[in-house]
Amino acid sequence: MTSPGNSSDFNLDHLANLARLALTAEEKARFAAQLGDVITYISQLKEVDVSGVEATAHAYPLFNVLADDVARPGLPVEAALRNAPEQRDHMIVVPKVVE
Repeated sequence: MTSPGNSSDFNLDHLANLARLALTAEEKARFAAQLGDVITYISQLKEVDVSGVEATAHAYPLFNVLADDVARPGLPVEAALRNAPEQRDHMIVVPKVVE
């Protein structure tokens, strides 16, 4: 069995593909070692006894974190489109992203 930090526990090429990264051989070696260190550290955290620790979403309690939703006038069309690289019919034109 391999140790949790061993780079064979994950497929770096698959992770790079999911992140749409083109990695060189040196980057793959460096990132494999770094990801292995992270996985080793996470496996150490799994060994900590947290049975008496209450689950929290924030380190400090948060109260009234949402502001009231008040309607305000928006930007005029000219101001909103001022820096748009391309526009048509009072809209910003963007490249098609769906294949």
